[in-house]
Amino acid sequence: MGKIGKRVTAARAAFAGKEDITIEEAVELIKANASAKFDESVDISMNLGVDPRHADQMVRGTVTLPNGTGKSVRVAVFARGPKADEAKAAGADIVGAEDLMEIVQGGKIEFDRCIATPDMMPIVGRLGKVLGPRNLMPNPKIGTVTMDVKEAVEAAKGGQVQFKVEKAGIVHCAVGKASFDAEKLAENIRAFVDAVSKSKPAGAKGTYLKRITLSSTMGPGVSVSVESATNA
Repeated sequence: MGKIGKRVTAARAAFAGKEDITIEEAVELIKANASAKFDESVDISMNLGVDPRHADQMVRGTVTLPNGTGKSVRVAVFARGPKADEAKAAGADIVGAEDLMEIVQGGKIEFDRCIATPDMMPIVGRLGKVLGPRNLMPNPKIGTVTMDVKEAVEAAKGGQVQFKVEKAGIVHCAVGKASFDAEKLAENIRAFVDAVSKSKPAGAKGTYLKRITLSSTMGPGVSVSVESATNA
């Protein structure tokens, strides 16, 4: 077994015994111990009382983080004619139709968000096996199949994040960078928790928000009091 580095040992010691603390306490702890040589992301993981194998217990949606993500989001748009021009003017990184489909089919996916106008879905539908597993498939329920491509592109570039529950009932997302002010990180975290909370599906039974954990890219996780996260 490899030797545990001093940074990891120090972080573990700082986090030891700290559980179910407030968002503000967790943010300060994470910021103080994010000592990697790059600006670490701050990630949230939420354990939900759902079984996404059942359609009436699926949780998915979008939320615009008030202070952005700190990441540059590359946006691809499937559109033709005036809508393609609209997408380019709004700042889309890649715009196309059949030509873009061929690029994606070839395995070249150089984007983080995919948007399509409704008339493009017969083309985009052929890419389900490629885009689906990467959570990039456009979906009208989360606003990525739309005629208002300008708004969709601007939202993606302006701090909107998508979330979707995984098989084990977990939702996770990056909610900012360790370099963010503590107050801004806390605002982003509360906005994300609020969005997931409001997305509670009809089929969910028992406790919906079971556990919330925050961490930085290279740091250990710390559990946050659900009550603290759901009350401003």
